[in-house]
Formats: sequence, C-alpha cells, structure tokens
Amino acid sequence: MNTFQYRRGELCCEQVPVQQLAEKFGTPLYVYSRNHIVGQFTALDQALQSVEHTVCYAVKANSNLAILSALAKAGAGFDIVSAGELYRVIHAGGDPTKCVFSGVGKTREEIEYALKLGIYIFNVESEAELRQLSAVGQRLRRRAPIALRVNPHVDPDTHHHIATGKKESKFGISIERALAVYQEASRLPGVEIRGVQMHIGSQITRVTPFVQATRKLLKLAAQVRVLAPATVRSFDIGGGLGICYKDQTPPTAQQFAAKVLPLVKNTGLRLLIEPGRFIVGNGGSLITRVVYIKKTPVKTFVITDAAMNDLIRPVLYDSYHEILPVRQSRSRKRKVDVVGPVCESGDFFAKDRLLPEVNAGDLLSVMSAGAYGMGMASNYNSRPRPAEVLVNGRRATCVRRRETLADLVRGEDRG
Repeated sequence: MNTFQYRRGELCCEQVPVQQLAEKFGTPLYVYSRNHIVGQFTALDQALQSVEHTVCYAVKANSNLAILSALAKAGAGFDIVSAGELYRVIHAGGDPTKCVFSGVGKTREEIEYALKLGIYIFNVESEAELRQLSAVGQRLRRRAPIALRVNPHVDPDTHHHIATGKKESKFGISIERALAVYQEASRLPGVEIRGVQMHIGSQITRVTPFVQATRKLLKLAAQVRVLAPATVRSFDIGGGLGICYKDQTPPTAQQFAAKVLPLVKNTGLRLLIEPGRFIVGNGGSLITRVVYIKKTPVKTFVITDAAMNDLIRPVLYDSYHEILPVRQSRSRKRKVDVVGPVCESGDFFAKDRLLPEVNAGDLLSVMSAGAYGMGMASNYNSRPRPAEVLVNGRRATCVRRRETLADLVRGEDRG
C-alpha cells in the first residue's frame, strides 16, 4: 500500500498535499498515513486468520499515542520493551492482557508494574532475569507468565546492528541451553511457563530465515509442553518483517503466512508475531525544507532544516531513504549530498544522490521514515524535536506538537 503519491505534480499523503501540511505545521515535520498503518496491520492479521494468533505491534518502531490508539482500535496487541512503552499502550487504550514484554534488562520495578497490570507474557532473556521474575512473582503472590527468548543461531541476512538471532548476540538464550533453563523454570515457584519465543532480527526481506528458525524452535516447544502441559499456550515467532526502502522485494503478509502457517497450524499453540517496521515504516515521511545550496570544487551540498537528531538511521545503519521533491520536477538530475545543520560529519540523509535541481526554500520528503525515525529522535545540538501529523483521508491532525526552546530546559535547574 503506497499512500504517498504525486497528484497533479504535488506529493500527497493520502488526499492531503504535503505542501499544505508543511505550511500549516512547519518543518521538519513527520507525516504519517493512518490508512497505511492500519492497512498493514489488517493485512497481516487477515493473512494469519486460519490459526489462533495475536499480532503484537512493536511499540519501539513508533510509539506515538495516536498510532497506538489506531492499532488498539483495530485489535492489535503490543510488544513492549520498557515500562514507559507499557504506560503509553495503556494511555492509548491498549489491552495489557495482549502485551508481550521483551528486552534484556527489565528492572524489578518494571516487572512489578507489568505483572500488576496483567500482561500476557514476559519474554525472558537470561537465567538471571528468570530468577528475578520468580522472586517478584512470589512477593506479589502471583506467577509471572514466561517464555524464553531462544536464540536459534539463524542468520537473518540483515545489517549486523539489527541481527539478533546469532550466537554472538546479546539477546536470548542459546538453543543448546534452552531446555535446561526451561527445566529450572518449571521448578521456580513464582513463574508459569506459557510459551516459547524467538526474534532473529529486523528488516528481514526473505521468509527462509523465519522458516529455518521456526522449525528449530518447534522441536523445542514440543519438549517444553511435556514439562508444563497445562500452561504452555503460545509460540512467538518475533518480529523483523522487512519493507522496501530502495529495491528490496520483501514478502507480503500473504507470502509470509503461506510459508509459516503450515509449520504451526497443527501445533495447538497460539501464534504471536511482533511486527513494527512492517506496519509503520512506509507509512511515514520526514518533510524538510532546503535552507542553503552549498557548492565546493568536489561536492554540492543540499543543506536542510532536518538533521540526524530528527532521523539518525542513515548514519547509524548506513540506511537508504528515498528523497523526493514535494513538487514534482522534470529537471535534470544532479549528484548531491543531502545534509543537515548538526555539527557532525555524520549528519547526512544521502550522499552522492541523484536528485532533480532544488533551491533554497524547496521542500523535500525523506521517505520510509515511519519506523525508528521520531522514536530515535533526540535534542542533540539543543534542537527541538519535530511535530508529528497523522493523515486520515482528507483530514490531518497534529498528534504531537513541535517542541519549543522552553521545552529544551524543562525539568533542568541551574543549580
């Protein structure tokens, strides 16, 4: 689903011209398509309908309350990695009983908060965490529902920063150790074994790694059910479904389901899946205005009012984001670097990119910025973070106001 398209030479999000949004809300500006986001969730939800399942949106991808609210209304569960994300889900109207809690460093306070709210399951990352969960459960006179995040040692063929299922990863428990840890869990008084979980990485554009890892983990799941036949209810395949940034051809929801469902269909286990980028990635764009054109003997720089503090993915992951002029142009393309004003050489959105000729004052759209854009934004260089707008058909709503200079020092003291 592509909801950012040119109409009569104007880039639009759904039915709203991006130019109008920039004029009304200023730049830099994050613009999201509600119909894309809900549509991606619905497509995956329907593709999995032949088995009992829950699609748990990965909140870390984009945690804006309006997006969480739209997904909660569509029936989503949520994958959280902090108490703050759980708080956002509840505040947005999400159901805590449809939440899975992942992450390698859950604190005692976070565990207590989540357990009191009655989340569905904790994805356990270490033996130390398992014992902490049992201790908290005993103190609260509850049994913490758990699955081990098992590392199946499958290479997802993605960027090394976002590959999480290999032996050297900080995430998960080795598949060779998993059964022994499950046996320990079966003896702990404060936990209840509820399932098996994996998450092999992010931006995975082939189904094969999911299939390989699922086959490995289902053998383990059968052994775990012998340990706790009355309580083991779920198999969590994790997240990581990729999107198209440039020329990738990731599987559709239907293509993914066609390969995975035959493996899990007759297990009697509820399938959990934790997509983030797949749902929001191509549903968002960062709109920025050109401030200056700077020419040197070797480079032409297009300097924008957005910067790496607004979208850090290009420097952090060497990631590609398509950049489009908001007003369609037929001018000859020239090779330029698109950079921001932050005082770092890593402050760029594109290097040696062929773009139509642009001038100071023109608007550009940095595409596929719905995931890990605003969520990873910062105030580096004391720059206020952008506003966020959610478009639904012809309607555009500011769902996060632009930060002010006063916001930069809120909560601080001169001492």
